[in-house]
Amino acid sequence: MEQGDTHSWRKGALIALAAAALLAGAVTWRLLDGTASDSPASEQVTAAPQTLDELRLLAEQSPDDAVPWQQLGLAYFGQNMFAEAAEAYAKATQIEPDSAVLWSALGEARVMANASDPMPAPALEAFRRAVAIDSGDPRSRYFLAVSKDLTGDHEGALADWLALLADTPAGAPWENDLVRTINQVGQREQIDLADQVEQALATRNILPAPAISGVPGPSADQLAAASAIPPSEQQDMAEDMVARLAARLQSDPANVDGWIMLMRSYRTLGRDAEAEAAYRSALAANPGAAVQLREAAAALGI
Repeated sequence: MEQGDTHSWRKGALIALAAAALLAGAVTWRLLDGTASDSPASEQVTAAPQTLDELRLLAEQSPDDAVPWQQLGLAYFGQNMFAEAAEAYAKATQIEPDSAVLWSALGEARVMANASDPMPAPALEAFRRAVAIDSGDPRSRYFLAVSKDLTGDHEGALADWLALLADTPAGAPWENDLVRTINQVGQREQIDLADQVEQALATRNILPAPAISGVPGPSADQLAAASAIPPSEQQDMAEDMVARLAARLQSDPANVDGWIMLMRSYRTLGRDAEAEAAYRSALAANPGAAVQLREAAAALGI
């Protein structure tokens, strides 16, 4: 088999086309049998009603604003114009170099733009930049695990994907595809992961662990202790934790990570109106962190 054929086979066997969610940093990559497919219709994203030319003009007229370049990158990505998407995202990272979402979007576009290498070095660099900024960035965590799998560290990749699943909000756009990836790699490597997947899914319903902005989650010991608590008491414990967090934020409204944790916790508990109220309060108290809060809210479906 020629080198180019080898790269194509590895890429096709591992990953397929992704649908990115604007400002959300959502990963929706799927492991398929050998060919790429279009993104799920339910996850198709239209950046704006403008044409690509209009979006490009708007971006070029906004040399100091990363958002139009991000919207342009998303629009190009949605049209399978991955090289152009990478260029737009690269410009956005130049304007706003501290955004993990922009770096991970750039890495994703660079992966898709390369027909011969399933994990080109510039893409890997972008993902590493993203996690250096935000260790919880889900898209970068996903692709860094892909990199491990490609280099033969299959167990390491599976462990990272399972950890990401435990940090994934219920109903997140990438949840089903992440579970599918774990199961298919497990089957390929003849590893039974059913119990570990079930445990990861159950863990997030006990003590909400943040999947974004690098907010520390519960420790392994805390999770083990929570697992031993009767289900009827787990809900009371979670409610008490959320109430205490909300009270702390009243005296420390500048704690952006705390607001994101509160938003996530309310969403996990099904208290959507309160999650939205927390988002508005966070924005009012921290206008300088509007981009980070907007990204977090989008990732949580707020």
